[in-house]
Amino acid sequence: MTTSKEERVHNVFQTISKRYDVMNSVISFQRHKAWRKDTMRLMNVQKGASALDVCCGTADWTLAMGEAVGESGSAIGLDFSENMLEVGKKKVEEKKRENVTLLHGNAMNLPFEDNFFDYVTIGFGLRNVPDYDQVIKEMHRVVKPGGQVVCLETSQPTIPVFRQVYYGYFKHVMPVLGKMLAKSYEEYSWLQESASTFPGRDELKQLFFKNGFSRVDVKPYSGGVAAMHRGFKAIQT
Repeated sequence: MTTSKEERVHNVFQTISKRYDVMNSVISFQRHKAWRKDTMRLMNVQKGASALDVCCGTADWTLAMGEAVGESGSAIGLDFSENMLEVGKKKVEEKKRENVTLLHGNAMNLPFEDNFFDYVTIGFGLRNVPDYDQVIKEMHRVVKPGGQVVCLETSQPTIPVFRQVYYGYFKHVMPVLGKMLAKSYEEYSWLQESASTFPGRDELKQLFFKNGFSRVDVKPYSGGVAAMHRGFKAIQT
């Protein structure tokens, strides 16, 4: 029986949840934290705002948003992997973040009203959804006019030689690291596959425009191995 992308991704994250944070640091050489920190700087998150972190995983970005919006604001993390959410909930409890809530749900059909959040983020999750268009459309729907939808994701390096080294690392080295550190060769083989087939920076920017954003800022990181896309929803007049 053929397994759908959604089922396959769910199984991957259910399996690797306990080692996900460690592997993220190893795979990105700790750079993912710097990328997120710079992205947050550009977002200039305001106190008292409302935020949604889609495909929140173990909730690192959700917690960062919760800290940024302060006690008068709120941050919700949503993910479809129960095991990943369990890891995230322990972090929320340890940090005593009462303004952070984690929910089980599907990025393809966000359980929120239109124009509900000031900020919507998705970090290293868009490449794993069945339909990029649908998720971007949903994020655009739930963000307020004037609000931001921010995607931080692996990207396609364009520098010759470095591009080949990057793909070689993802294809051959990362699955082996997954086997050594997380006992999950097949799962990390899937993650490199999803990264290699993900749209490049310009293509993803056009998907943002296609789904209603009036302005899209793009910033590549570390030679283009990752990129931030920040879409602004038009203010209705």
